[in-house]
Amino acid sequence: VQLQASGGGLVHAGGSLRLSCVASGRTFSVYIMGWFRQAPGKEREFVAFISMGGSNTYYADSVKGRFTISRDNAKNTGYLQMNSLKPEDTAVYSCAAYCRNNCHRPDEYDYWGQGTLVTVSS
Repeated sequence: VQLQASGGGLVHAGGSLRLSCVASGRTFSVYIMGWFRQAPGKEREFVAFISMGGSNTYYADSVKGRFTISRDNAKNTGYLQMNSLKPEDTAVYSCAAYCRNNCHRPDEYDYWGQGTLVTVSS
């Protein structure tokens, strides 16, 4: 599976961005998909993941109520809608696919896309 993330950019605090993650190579719908982020000088951290069918979603406490993960299996694409952005959301955001267990842990995923940079100015 190849994953291609896009949609990052520079936004003011309080603004919104939508990230996309397009999958190719294998059937996207059989994979749990997750989003992670890594700020400068910090470890990669969990943001959200979504079940194969899209009916179950899970979020880090830091983004709950502001971010929404979704997917369109017909388009082989996952999304992360980010609202009410804060400067502390600044990071490189990466999508990942195929998690077996403990899907809040990055080492549980087999496939990764390149990151897309999100910068939130105060």
